[in-house]
Amino acid sequence: MPILEARSLSKRFRRPDKKSGFNGALKHLVQRKYKNFTAVDSIDLEIDAGESVAYVGPNGAGKSTTVKLLTGILKPSEGTVRVMGRDPHTERIANAHDIGVLFGQRTQLWWDLPVEESLKLLKHMYRVPEAEYRLRIERFDELLGLGEFMPALARTLSLGQRMRADLACALIHAPKMVYLDEPTIGLDISVKDRLRAFLRQLVDDGTTLLLTSHDLADIEEVCDRIVILDEGSIAYDGPISELKARYITTKAVHLILDGPADLDALREKFPEYEWAAGQAASEAVATYETVRSTTAEVLGHLTARLAPRDLSLSEPDIEDVIRRLYAGELAK
Repeated sequence: MPILEARSLSKRFRRPDKKSGFNGALKHLVQRKYKNFTAVDSIDLEIDAGESVAYVGPNGAGKSTTVKLLTGILKPSEGTVRVMGRDPHTERIANAHDIGVLFGQRTQLWWDLPVEESLKLLKHMYRVPEAEYRLRIERFDELLGLGEFMPALARTLSLGQRMRADLACALIHAPKMVYLDEPTIGLDISVKDRLRAFLRQLVDDGTTLLLTSHDLADIEEVCDRIVILDEGSIAYDGPISELKARYITTKAVHLILDGPADLDALREKFPEYEWAAGQAASEAVATYETVRSTTAEVLGHLTARLAPRDLSLSEPDIEDVIRRLYAGELAK
């Protein structure tokens, strides 16, 4: 049985329908009008134990609303949610003991307490044994560098420090299901790398992860599956590797030539490729369609006739694929 299962999950909100300005506010005060807004529209989602799933979409697509429905913060307008067999909204206390949540715009830290005291309070709330608590704090310190600001008041932390402390709060009780909303925001590159390795290890150890992020490196390094949300509905649900194979139809060869790259001459000699200048004067980039030619054929063709000093391959990254999917350039 899946650890998380949502069926026909929908959430509608009622918004005031009024015109801007004082007159609009006054008219709405006398004669109130509302209109319904659908944030999540009949989503079906299953996540098996141990999966790492990226949940992505543009701002306003319904990502945060979905996570709030899955964690029990919001009640669905229609449909059902089960997390480890429970309804997260009606069984919120039992559900909270088995899940960890990090919202990028919210904190679990007590604002006027040191970080260490917030973690100890959570330890008692979740009834974490002292020995396990100490081991986890040591691990978080090693990977997230908590020691440097454990005595500091939460309100004095930088954004990056707060995100690291909130991640420790979300994981202090070793939850089976973890929801992370933008976990690397505000972190420098070295800490991001350590955090991604930590999350990957967390999944390898059996924790189930649902990750929302605008940092595509988080997604590619941590997750195996991606769910793309667009206007409240799922546009794609499947392995990241399959998304790339399905939608990436072009690749590029970066060639370093012996002399300056003459793009006009290259276009005339090799019209089957699309040519562009590289970063250096001697670099030329040939883009080809994968449905027409294999990489081996292209490399053999170009190296035999141009004899480049060096070359490398590249393909559009997942961010470009998602952007094109939102823009309607790709068939869903």
